Amino acid sequence: MNISALIAGLLSGIIGAMGLGGGAVLIIYLAVFTSTQQLAAQGINLIFFVPIGTLAVLIYAKQHQIRWQTVLPLACGGIIGAFIGIFLADFIGGQLTAKIFGGFLIILGIKEMLTVVKRK
Repeated sequence: MNISALIAGLLSGIIGAMGLGGGAVLIIYLAVFTSTQQLAAQGINLIFFVPIGTLAVLIYAKQHQIRWQTVLPLACGGIIGAFIGIFLADFIGGQLTAKIFGGFLIILGIKEMLTVVKRK
């Protein structure tokens, strides 16, 4: 068993179940440490989160932490967006997709650092 894969999966699962985007951890692990192509890493990430997301939804639903009237419209938009994203990612290719993903992570990190500074 690959210990680094187990740790990456564990961290991705924890962060994903918390709703914080564990896919970032998994995609970075796959792309950097296993040399997996960006589009393949994204596909693996999506398959990985089917059981993780299902389990998290069941637990959150049991604890009455889900507002279904909010979730349903978001889910409909997400499904439509997923179809668009699949074709868009295929159209622009793995190299540009990786750069967009990296840029998004940088922007999100800067935003988070500035948000923390404002709170103090």
